[in-house]
Amino acid sequence: MTEAMEYDVVVLGGGPAGENIVDRTRAAGLTTALVESELVGGECSYWACVPSKALLRPALARAEARRVPGLAGAVAGPLDAEAVFAHRDYGTGNWNDEGQVGWIDSTGADLYRGHGRLYGIRKVAVTSPEGEHHILSARHAVVVATGTRAVVPEVPGLAEARPWTSREATSAREVPGRLLIVGGSVVAAEMATAWQALGSRVTLLVRGSGLLPRMEPFAGEMVADALREAGAVVRTGVEVEAVERDGSTGPVTVVLAGGERLEGDELLVATGRAPRTEDIGLDTVGLTPGDWIGVDESCRVPGSDWLYAVGDVNHRALLTHQGKYQARIAGAAIAARAAGTGDIDTSRWGTHAATADARAVPQAVFTDPEAAAVGLSLAEAERAGHRVRAVDHDMGKVSGAGLYAEGYRGRARMVVDLDREVLLGVTFVGAGAAELVHAATIAVVGEVPIDRLWHAVPAFPTISEVWLRLLEAYRG
Repeated sequence: MTEAMEYDVVVLGGGPAGENIVDRTRAAGLTTALVESELVGGECSYWACVPSKALLRPALARAEARRVPGLAGAVAGPLDAEAVFAHRDYGTGNWNDEGQVGWIDSTGADLYRGHGRLYGIRKVAVTSPEGEHHILSARHAVVVATGTRAVVPEVPGLAEARPWTSREATSAREVPGRLLIVGGSVVAAEMATAWQALGSRVTLLVRGSGLLPRMEPFAGEMVADALREAGAVVRTGVEVEAVERDGSTGPVTVVLAGGERLEGDELLVATGRAPRTEDIGLDTVGLTPGDWIGVDESCRVPGSDWLYAVGDVNHRALLTHQGKYQARIAGAAIAARAAGTGDIDTSRWGTHAATADARAVPQAVFTDPEAAAVGLSLAEAERAGHRVRAVDHDMGKVSGAGLYAEGYRGRARMVVDLDREVLLGVTFVGAGAAELVHAATIAVVGEVPIDRLWHAVPAFPTISEVWLRLLEAYRG
C-alpha cells in the first residue's frame, strides 16, 4: 500500500541537525514530516558525542583528581568499568529513543520510521520496517540531514576481521585487554584516552606525523605525551598493510609496512567519515549517490529552490554543534522563503547565512589534557594569505592553574591578524580547556579588536587569566 501525504517541509534524517530543522519549521507554523531509519537523535545521541563523553568524563575527572593535593590518594584505584558503562547506557537511554520521539510529537511534526529516499522533485519515498510505503510531498523544502558513517579502508583482511568503528568503541560492554587503534584524529585520540583509563593496553597507530592534525601541532604533541605517560603506545608514521583475525572472537593481528606484526584483542579503525548518501535517491534529482552535498550559505543546494542539506552531509564542518547551527540558519531561510505564500513570522530567527562555518568553527577534544580551538591555526592563516603573528603562553604559569591542579600543564596560542588587530584563531590545551573556547569563539566571531579585549577583565584566580598573559605578550 502506498500512502501519499503533503507537508510544507520534509526532513530526511532525525539526528541533531534534523531535529533542529523540525524545531525551527514547526515554530514558524510550517507542517513538517521527519523520516528516520534508525533512532531519533541520530549518531550523536547514541554512538558519538553522548556515549563517548560518558566514557571519557570518569577518565578525565580521575586524572585531574590525581593532581589535586589531599585528593590524589583517594582516587588511586582503577575505574569501575561496570559503573562507567551503566552511566553511559543511562545517557543514551539504553539506545531507546522514546524520549526524543516524545519531543518530536510535542512539536506537532509527524515521524515516519523507515528508509527514506528522494523520489524526484519535492518528494520523498519512505519504506517502513513493516514494508509499508509512503510518498511524502513537500510544498516548500526537502532537507537532507542523513549525516555520515565511519570509513573502513580497503586493507586486505580488514573488513573480514570485523573491526570496531566509532559505534562499537562507544557502545562496547567489555574492556578489551589489548586495543589496537588505527588513526590519529579526534575519535582515535578520545577513544585511546577512554579505553586506556578503563584498563585496556592501548596501541595507537598513526599514519601521519602526529595526533589531531587539524589543530596546532602542539595540541597533538601534548595529548600524545599524556597518553604515553598513562601507559599507551603511540606510534606515528606507520602504515597498516594487512589485518588478520583468528576465528570469530580470537585475537586480531595488524601487519605493518615492513612486516612487523602487532596483536590485540580488538581493533578500532578511526580513519575518517563518509556521507550517508549512497542510497537516498540523489540520482533522482541530478546528484551523485555517495557524494557530499554542496550547499550555499543558507544550506540550500545550488540550482535548486527546494532542496537543502544540513549537518555532516554537506561537509562544511563535521561537528554536531555546527550541524545544529546550520539547521537554525536553514530553518530560518526556509521559513522566510515560505513567507511569500503565507503569514509566517521569522523575525525571531535572525540572519539566514551560515557564516561561522567558514572562519569560526569551535572544537573541543576531550582527551587528557583537553584540546580546544576556534578559527584558523597559524599555518591555515598563513596559507590564506593573512599577515599574522602567533602569541603563545604556558598555561601552567597562570595563577589559577596552580590552584586548579598540581603540576598543571597547558599551552595557549592566539593568532592575530596584524593588519586589523583582531583574532583569527585561538587554541588552548590543558585541563578545563573545553570551557575556555567559547570566550575565544566570541572574540573571533565578533572580530573584537585587541584594544577592546584589554577591557574584558578575567576573574582572579581562574585559568582564563591566560587571556591577560596572551595580550601582554602581544603588546610586549
